[in-house]
Amino acid sequence: MNYNEFINTHILNMKPSGIRKFFSIAEEMDNVISLGVGEPDFLTPWHIRQKGIETLERGTTRYTANAGLLELRKEISAFYKKKYHTEYDPGDEVLVTVGGSEGIDMCIRTLVSPGDEVLIVEPSFVCYKPIVEMCGGVPVIIETKNENNFRLTAEELKSAVTEKTKLLVLPYPNNPTGAVMRKEDLVAIAKVIKAQNIFVLSDEIYSELTYGDQSHVTIASVTGMKERTVVINGFSKTYSMTGWRLGYALGPKPVIEQMTKLHQYAIMSAPTNSQYAAIEALRNGDADIKKMLDDYDMRRRFTVNAFREIGLDCFEPEGAFYVFPCIKSTGLSSEEFCEKLIMSKRVAVVPGNAFGDCGEGYIRVSYCYSIDNIKEAVRRIGEFIKELGE
Repeated sequence: MNYNEFINTHILNMKPSGIRKFFSIAEEMDNVISLGVGEPDFLTPWHIRQKGIETLERGTTRYTANAGLLELRKEISAFYKKKYHTEYDPGDEVLVTVGGSEGIDMCIRTLVSPGDEVLIVEPSFVCYKPIVEMCGGVPVIIETKNENNFRLTAEELKSAVTEKTKLLVLPYPNNPTGAVMRKEDLVAIAKVIKAQNIFVLSDEIYSELTYGDQSHVTIASVTGMKERTVVINGFSKTYSMTGWRLGYALGPKPVIEQMTKLHQYAIMSAPTNSQYAAIEALRNGDADIKKMLDDYDMRRRFTVNAFREIGLDCFEPEGAFYVFPCIKSTGLSSEEFCEKLIMSKRVAVVPGNAFGDCGEGYIRVSYCYSIDNIKEAVRRIGEFIKELGE
């Protein structure tokens, strides 16, 4: 039986995630240090776990409203107002989703029709392009550059726009580079967005993991942008709640209303106990964020310096928990580097081209693991590079 006759051709032609490939290899080998997946090594803070446990013990396990618990939506709205000076009506401008990933999927499927062009900033997370293609949309890649600190410039944006452009995917703080768009950068691209009448999907899942004196700025806070932006965020990275699978979307009522309708058919509602735990996180989790951010910042500075010391040029990330060192000096492609590294030194990292063609010549290394694992991994990578030159 030829099953390919029955399977959607978009699925057949879709490449598997380049992130998961090396993670799967690492699982089958002994003594491997994996710095490949963005999985925080912190446990979900106890008071958040306790709230989830209490919910289960009380038997509060029924479906919630499709859009999520109103109590949670109010807390999300208050969080964005307090942190990012942007107000959303919890009644009809907030949708609770199964992770940020579902929010991205719902947003793209709601906005993109066959033939629409979607601008995707790369290097970036792996899901945007496949979802656009599943909708019959046309991904148009904008390649950011190291010399611009991997930020999107107004000139790059304007040159990519056509009469078919409908949506811009703006993924900052960025995975895999750790790049951040500052307010002045956002103001500059907002002028182009408004002039060209484009909608924006702003993936802000790493918003709270921004380093230095300047905190995250959402493009929705820029004048005239809230009404043309859907913000995606969640609890996985900020509160180390990856397995709780909880995210949210913020945006104009007409768009959120349609996303919620799609969410009703596809999901019904996000996990109930996760929603109660998230309420606790938003109300009492600021100290947890600070503790984790300080630790990540220490690992960030150590990892950047360590790669530079072993001879690899390394962009200094300003957000998220990844570094994106350049391995072009080794003469190996990103795939070759990662394959040889894991086989010879038992260290798993992700090839940069998993995040777009412009990621070729780089590797993504996550520093959301223990400092001891990072030290040992970089030591092994240093040995590997030294042996390549012998």
